[in-house]
Amino acid sequence: MSRSSTTLGGAHPRAAAREGPAWGKIALIALAFAALSALWRYTPLRELLTAERVFDWAQSFGSKWWAPIAVILAYTPACFTMFPRPLITLFAVIAFGPWLGFGYGMSGILLAALVTYYVGVKLPNDTVRKLAGPKMDSLAEVLRRRGLIACFAVRIVPAAPFAVEGFVAGDIGIKLRDFMLGTFLGMLPGTLTTTVFGDQIQTALEDPSKINWWLVAAVILMFAVMIWYVRRWFAKQSR
Repeated sequence: MSRSSTTLGGAHPRAAAREGPAWGKIALIALAFAALSALWRYTPLRELLTAERVFDWAQSFGSKWWAPIAVILAYTPACFTMFPRPLITLFAVIAFGPWLGFGYGMSGILLAALVTYYVGVKLPNDTVRKLAGPKMDSLAEVLRRRGLIACFAVRIVPAAPFAVEGFVAGDIGIKLRDFMLGTFLGMLPGTLTTTVFGDQIQTALEDPSKINWWLVAAVILMFAVMIWYVRRWFAKQSR
């Protein structure tokens, strides 16, 4: 039995589903993409931040041998400080291209997840409970009951900040294999979405007329369907 199984009650998993973002998160991603494009196109920033300068700086950074390591490592402090991970992924896509940017992004996310898991293993249960706050019971219950599937679900529809989910998983003794695989599968849609947006932002800087709006719409739809499905799963757990 895990060290916290006697102290964590059977709260409804529905509470986790209520906390997770859905259309609001999708709208924020789309709004950020549109705002960045509009900011560059319709403000004086266009004269200062030209496409050539952006690409030159990003490619100059990406050409350094240590750049991939720096990007991968950046996700760990970002998750502890709640710095938006998609911004790191967007930068990686511009610096390294969509494929390498995606690969480095997922590697960084998995490394950050591994670190938070082992921090949760080492921290006292009372400390984890204080960090998680009122979400501790509901998050611990759904993770304990469903393991891999729950790890996947809470990464799609977060029940708590990224680091806190890792702390709780480590604290209650979720299998590391299930936690890492669930994190990979759960973070995959969002990271793919960010990668597509990053690639299209790069396209917008070169030539806004070449933006593939069909691709952007397809990715948003995929993300929305995934969130809808996971919310239904959370609802079934509550029954």
